[in-house]
Amino acid sequence: MVTTVLPSLHDILDSVASNIVAINRSGQIVYCSAQFARYLELPREQVLGRHIEEFFPGTPLMQVLKDGKPQLGRQLELKDGTYLVNRTPIRYKGEVVGAVSEFQNINEIQNIINELSLDNKHIRELKNLLEMILELSSDGIVAINRDYVITMANHNFAGFWNKTPEEIIGKNVYEVYGDSKPIFPRVMETGQAEYGYLANLNGQEIIANRVPIVRDGEIVGALGTVVFRDVEDLYALMKKIRHLKSELDFYKDELERVQRSKFSFNSIIGRNKNFEAVKETARRVAMTSSTVLILGESGTGKELFAHALHTEGLRGRGPFIKVNCAAVPENLLESELFGYVDGAFTGARKGGQPGKFELAHGGTIFLDEIGDMSLTMQAKLLRVLQEKEIERLGDTRPRQVDVRVIAATNQDLERMVAERRFREDLYYRINVVTLNIPPLRERMDDLELLVNHFIVHFNRQFGQRVTGVSPEVLDILLNHHWPGNVRELENVVERAFNVVDGTTIQKRHLPLYLQKGSLAKGRHAVQGGLPVLVEEAEREAILEALKTTKGNKRQAAQLLGISRAGLYKKLKRYNIEY
Repeated sequence: MVTTVLPSLHDILDSVASNIVAINRSGQIVYCSAQFARYLELPREQVLGRHIEEFFPGTPLMQVLKDGKPQLGRQLELKDGTYLVNRTPIRYKGEVVGAVSEFQNINEIQNIINELSLDNKHIRELKNLLEMILELSSDGIVAINRDYVITMANHNFAGFWNKTPEEIIGKNVYEVYGDSKPIFPRVMETGQAEYGYLANLNGQEIIANRVPIVRDGEIVGALGTVVFRDVEDLYALMKKIRHLKSELDFYKDELERVQRSKFSFNSIIGRNKNFEAVKETARRVAMTSSTVLILGESGTGKELFAHALHTEGLRGRGPFIKVNCAAVPENLLESELFGYVDGAFTGARKGGQPGKFELAHGGTIFLDEIGDMSLTMQAKLLRVLQEKEIERLGDTRPRQVDVRVIAATNQDLERMVAERRFREDLYYRINVVTLNIPPLRERMDDLELLVNHFIVHFNRQFGQRVTGVSPEVLDILLNHHWPGNVRELENVVERAFNVVDGTTIQKRHLPLYLQKGSLAKGRHAVQGGLPVLVEEAEREAILEALKTTKGNKRQAAQLLGISRAGLYKKLKRYNIEY
């Protein structure tokens, strides 16, 4: 059994943060609180038994002993400030046997009052803000308590009865609604919120919501909001949404149609027999999900084929994500392909970032220049192709991906496999279907067709009316070996459009390396044959491109239609220092 120890009266009084002193009929102090003793700066033992007037000469407490009348709320000036004091007689069996005084510093009381005032001010500000929000709302809003008395309403709601909020707040909801049946009883009985219901409010059909107000697990009221003041407004909104959706579908279809026309096999120009055979194979492969390896020199149109495979395939509505494996630094390629989690490395974006494989989910990822990928990354790519899942950098949780892979390179992968510079297992994994795009020099019967196509394109872009090229220019173009392939031809035509001064492209509008190449053609052919001609023309083209771009290798590579890495290889091959 636990015994409860009750505190004494002295313990209770000592817990009060006030100065309390009690005297007997003689004026001797019989009790003082710890706070009072601290005020006198004396131990309590040196205070008890002494006369009150030793400490407070002429204190009105002695008057309270004489007449037995309390003195409440009086001010008392002491050494450290003004105090509020209450003096009360102590009665026993109807007689005054002593008196007690309790006093407290007015500054402390004022601080409490100020805090209460600040709280009240804050509450008033919140109340004003709430009222402002209610009035700014376009919805009609009303709240009732458990007794169905309206406790809050805005003008939009009160306006249904041509009244102000002040005229309906405080009234029973049944009195305000009149003949209209209130809808709140059901929500307060069930505690279930209801949204978008049809109701009649003073003869007007509305769409409204009703929500129970719950406090400490108990329903204490309900909130109603009028979302649509007239059902016809809802019908008008639905009609507008249907119209907007129809427009969106139309523009989506138009965008898809434009993309399909731009990136379809029909947009890839060429009638050469071998080229047409590659296109026909690609059309058939497009309707499968098999991995495709596209081989061909720089500028032959590998990316066009990849885009057409995607657009005309089963994943045409999904994303098409391109990654140039040669352009991304080795230390960033893994995070670029597979993404990373928050904090995976210094400088990582907060929250992490998905990789290209995740972004291509449901669509196609095009890995261009895959031959430039390191052996380490090749091993990680092989795992993704086999397991159909990736792991973000810094993460241990695998993520499933559904992606069709199209790879491309201008390098001889078989030779790289033999030289152990490309994984044999990855080579056979991506070499399911191979499309070998012939270079332009092997399909010169398409050159005139391509030239006319680019003229139409650049006429539209430049706003000009060029009709064609001169016979001399056509002869130069037909006799050029085109190391940059179709991309080089496109750049040549675009360059001519920048300087053309008539309706026909003349020899003077061509780059200098083509003009010089035509003059030296016969001599080189006799002295060294085609290989020498190709190398000399390629070297001339590089020098001319570097001269045109004032040594900017990135721009020179773009002008030549080759990658920057490819340009550096050729600079080394021909011992060109620029």
